[in-house]
Amino acid sequence: MQIEKFSEIIAHFIGIFETTTDEMRLRAGLTEGTGPAENNPALDDLVANTPTFASDLALQDYDPDVNYRSVSYEIAYGGARRFGRPFEESIEKLSEIAHRDVSSLPRFGSPQDIDIETEEELQVFDGPGSVIRFTTQVNILYDDDYLDMTGGNHAPRDTSFVVEKLAEFSAKAEIFSPFSDLHRTDTLEGVKQIAGDMETYIQGVRDSGQTSIGTGEPPADNPNDQAHDFVLAGDEITGPYMNGKHVSGIPALDDLLPDRGLAKLPEEPDETQTSVEQHDPAGNSLEVTAGANLVANIASVVNTAVISSVTAVMGDYHQVDAITQVYVYSDNDSIASVFHSSADATGVTAYNIASFERDTFQSTQPQTTVDVHGDPIFPMAWRVSVIEGDVSFVSWIEQYHFVTDNDTITVTTSGSEATVLTGGNTTLNFSSFFQMGLQYDLVIVGGNVYDINSITQISLLYDNDWARAEDGVDGGATIQSGNNLIWNLAAIHNVGTNDRFETMPDYMHEAEKGIQERDPTMPEGLSTDSNFQGYVGVNVLYITGNLYDMTIIKQVAVLGDSDDVTQAAAELLKNNQDAVITIDTGSNTVANIAEIVDYDSFGNTTYVAGQLYSDAILIQGGIIEHDTTQPETAGEKLANEVIAFLDDDAPQGADSGDGIINGGHDLSWSSAHPSDVMQAVVA
Repeated sequence: MQIEKFSEIIAHFIGIFETTTDEMRLRAGLTEGTGPAENNPALDDLVANTPTFASDLALQDYDPDVNYRSVSYEIAYGGARRFGRPFEESIEKLSEIAHRDVSSLPRFGSPQDIDIETEEELQVFDGPGSVIRFTTQVNILYDDDYLDMTGGNHAPRDTSFVVEKLAEFSAKAEIFSPFSDLHRTDTLEGVKQIAGDMETYIQGVRDSGQTSIGTGEPPADNPNDQAHDFVLAGDEITGPYMNGKHVSGIPALDDLLPDRGLAKLPEEPDETQTSVEQHDPAGNSLEVTAGANLVANIASVVNTAVISSVTAVMGDYHQVDAITQVYVYSDNDSIASVFHSSADATGVTAYNIASFERDTFQSTQPQTTVDVHGDPIFPMAWRVSVIEGDVSFVSWIEQYHFVTDNDTITVTTSGSEATVLTGGNTTLNFSSFFQMGLQYDLVIVGGNVYDINSITQISLLYDNDWARAEDGVDGGATIQSGNNLIWNLAAIHNVGTNDRFETMPDYMHEAEKGIQERDPTMPEGLSTDSNFQGYVGVNVLYITGNLYDMTIIKQVAVLGDSDDVTQAAAELLKNNQDAVITIDTGSNTVANIAEIVDYDSFGNTTYVAGQLYSDAILIQGGIIEHDTTQPETAGEKLANEVIAFLDDDAPQGADSGDGIINGGHDLSWSSAHPSDVMQAVVA
């Protein structure tokens, strides 16, 4: 048998050699051939084809003349050999093969010819990145009107005192807003600093047993507990609170909104195309609306971050919920005795309403949790996504209003129907954010988790009004100087109960180690976790660093509506007869509405290897001021805005020039306004 194999190898070798020799002979013979004698030989004319023309040539497929080369029969492979002694090398190799046991050698082309050891490795995918969103909304409106219907000379008044009082109100409200000075950040160090500061403050209040800020006792006349000072801190707060008291329900905003009179939205037009006619003579009436301003901040955040039914935190878990609400107002009106106050006048109705809710997300379970034999189904494979380092989901919303509507009006009857609207301003800030994350069955966090929700609401209202009457004015005018509404409503709704936290099992540490080492084998304990019964595979997200889930909402609404209305007698006596006069300097609404819906977990299990820190705080404050500042005539006093830009040295002679302030190219909203107000509110 061995001799036949050797003979076959030698025959192939000799045959290939002879074939190559013949090919070289043919090539040499073709090279010796001669070409045509002439460069352009004359060719015979082609015979014209006839219908009976036929060709006996058979068409054949194209032959590419592919040369065949047999495969190598070498058993032991070596390096490149030199072509000095091919025959001697062949004899030596044949002799070596003859002395070897070739019965165990593999056949040519079998998989054993290539011996490559490969180790299977876990394939990981990229996880979602951080999402940081900042929103700042600012409305600034100056609507200080001056109207004189008599044609006389009535000096305008200086309204800068309203700005000064609102600045004082802002300073008094700071004590109820410990988190209003938080500055937005886009760094992980800044987020961690905010979390630490809030936890330190809340734990200090909780450990001290503090239940109030200490602003003093509320006044005896305190309807609806509008003047209040309330602090509540603990591991968890549940239920609604209104003006410092736990309540079972809260009123509806639509039922409390004041009637805005001339400023209310127009009704839907009549589409019947019928003409409107009035046959009665025109009445003698005057309706004045100097208030009826609406200032509102509305914010809503729904945050899912990462959708997961099971979370494993290798470090500490920090969750912080904080709501701080405060309002300060003054509504000390001076009404002449000739005016009749409206029967439904209620002054100011103010509410601080906060709600903390927590429930469980009812996730859809697999329809089949056992196989056909009745055995439970558990996952046999996992798909892993990895985020290297820390990841942040931050939503930061700041909303500001600063509106002044200080009107100075002198009105009189004209013998006809007349309406005057100097108020009725509407400013709105609206922000809505819905964040939908990717869905995973298991999220493993290698560091700590910081889950922070904070709402800060500040409302300031100055509505001191004056109503005067000149000589000769008949009584009978009706004035509405109150009926103002302050509405602070905040709600934090967490999805995921506080009893879902459990001790970290060992197989979760094994799972983290396996992901780090790229081990494709899923830990046995993970594959039998009851949370995953019915799953064929597990979709896993591994965050190597910390997870920051933070939502901050700050709302500030400031309204100054100090109106001065003077009624003058009509020049014509008949214009005063049976005149119906209605004056409204109140009916303002200052509202802050905020809601946070935070999906902490879509299941009932969160494993924590470190410590669990849960802190919640509620601060509500209501301050009622009875300011008695009297307005002054414009020109008798320099406004603070003018004094702020004057030099310390008085101008000498006529060589001083006018100061020019150009805020047109300044993109900073705070630089072109009275810094004594907004700086105090925003700081």
